[in-house]
Amino acid sequence: MGTPRVSVQTEDFDLSTEVARLRAEKKGVGAVCAFVGTVRDRNEGVSVSTMELEHYPGMTEKAIEAMIDEAHQRFDILGARVIHRVGLLEPLDQIVLVAVISAHRDESFRACEFLMDYLKTQAPFWKKEQTPEGARWVDARVSDDAALARWGIASRNT
Repeated sequence: MGTPRVSVQTEDFDLSTEVARLRAEKKGVGAVCAFVGTVRDRNEGVSVSTMELEHYPGMTEKAIEAMIDEAHQRFDILGARVIHRVGLLEPLDQIVLVAVISAHRDESFRACEFLMDYLKTQAPFWKKEQTPEGARWVDARVSDDAALARWGIASRNT
């Protein structure tokens, strides 16, 4: 078996290495779409010094695996890889990688966007930011729920 489809980890990741691994596992790859999310230094107009991400080991990976299965059902893709970091992160640190391979670009773009929309609202992660006013938990935004709704999926947050 090749590289796992899902990794939840404290370590950083290398985009080039991850995309190369994903591409090497399938023939017929004509398109790769990758999204990398990073920690912002501001959120809702407030300075953010760190972000801490928590998850339930096992449950989180299973939920993301189900998301990838759903992407395979909806789109003509050859493979996908999701890496999500947990632990204490600082501004500009990488948080998440979603990479999708397909024969043609449209399917990889759409599947990558679908997976990211799904992750933002459905993946069981808890985010706590440190701000000048103290620590605060981060909730999903209404815009994140709306992005998921366009795929015909109701957010678990609504």
